[in-house]
Amino acid sequence: MFHKEGHNIILIFLFVVISDILLLEYIFNDGLIKTLLQTISILILILILQFFRNPSRKTILNDNHVISPVDGKVVNIEKVFEKEYFKDERIIISIFMSPFNVHVTRYPIGGKINFSKYHPGDYLVAWHPKSSEKNERTTIVVENKVFGEVLYRQIAGALARRIVNYAKVGDIAIQGNDAGFIKFGSRVDVYLPLDSKIKVKLNQHLKGGEDMIAIT
Repeated sequence: MFHKEGHNIILIFLFVVISDILLLEYIFNDGLIKTLLQTISILILILILQFFRNPSRKTILNDNHVISPVDGKVVNIEKVFEKEYFKDERIIISIFMSPFNVHVTRYPIGGKINFSKYHPGDYLVAWHPKSSEKNERTTIVVENKVFGEVLYRQIAGALARRIVNYAKVGDIAIQGNDAGFIKFGSRVDVYLPLDSKIKVKLNQHLKGGEDMIAIT
């Protein structure tokens, strides 16, 4: 199953690859060169297909816990001052996604969407300390009665050139449901209340929509 954000790109690449293979058959008599170039075209298509894959996830709905919004590796856990929305201290969990991870963003908790804002910006590497302030990004805040407000921020990386965000203020988010997509490498930061019990460790690999990252 492929994410809807990739349907047009997949169709375009599929057409290009088929055309390329047929053209190479016509141009080259040398079997080795022809096979090499055709293989490269097919590999590029496979990379595009794996990037836009959208596997189903079995989310256990629970207002007492926060799940990882994305697939990736935990690269930061610390107490920081969140200055865009909360304007106070929070615990941040940063999850880095390589181009080989699933890039679907899922709602970490269920509840009312209180804030959703897009920021244009630069394209520093996603693990750069300033990327959360300078890069293209979106900030979304979801609130439920048990956990309170949780903020997550989609951050574009050096390769990412488009962030897709489906969260709209006033809508009701369902935990684990599709909340957006980031194309070609990125990071997501999750800001939690200080009394949250963190259930992940640095360098831990997470599965979005399933793995729990914190409880009340």
